[in-house]
Amino acid sequence: MRKIALIALSTFPIFAGFFPQTIHTSISSITNKSVTLNTSFPVNGMSGVVIHDYGNGLKAITSRMVQTNSKTARLTDSNIVHHDELPTIKTAIKKNDKVIGGYLYRNVLLLAPDAKTYAKITSIYDRKWVHPDLFALYLAKKGDNVANRKNLSAFAKAYQVGLIFIIAKGRAKLFDPISGKVVAEKSMLGLPEKGEAPFFMRFDEIESGMFSSNNKQGYYKLMDML
Repeated sequence: MRKIALIALSTFPIFAGFFPQTIHTSISSITNKSVTLNTSFPVNGMSGVVIHDYGNGLKAITSRMVQTNSKTARLTDSNIVHHDELPTIKTAIKKNDKVIGGYLYRNVLLLAPDAKTYAKITSIYDRKWVHPDLFALYLAKKGDNVANRKNLSAFAKAYQVGLIFIIAKGRAKLFDPISGKVVAEKSMLGLPEKGEAPFFMRFDEIESGMFSSNNKQGYYKLMDML
């Protein structure tokens, strides 16, 4: 069975194009909290950022957005950068402001069922991998019982994570923690029957929340809830 699983895992490269491409475009028009883009993002549900040029080489991210339809995106109320010592950017969105769709999409948190699956996927895809240890510590510190879309979004903002790569039962999905949408999904063979709940990490034990020995949900059940 182990050989069969490894053979199946070796087929992962057929996932070419699985990750939506980061795209650079600009705003062509604005209506309230809706903007029209000159070029669409590859997938609806992708998030992006607006960059305003103040001149003299000074640029800043002024807003986040989520594509809802082809060339149409809604502005979100999410803070771009939170820092107690820095003022909140209040620059209004303007026509011709630059837009990056899939901002930070190369920074990926992978939630995998075991170490072998984690190692195989991270060796195939050229990404900047954020190890789940950081997310485990984040949840333990917050005292959250389970991973959910809210704490994934908060973690992503704190650690500049663009995508969450989730290995669920029989499939892989890419979750955009800013938009709260799944932007890609594929079936996957050769996964272990059971995973390490809540997900693979290098800590032997964290006796807090869902990391407690009292957690009976199991890895795949936890991932199916995301």
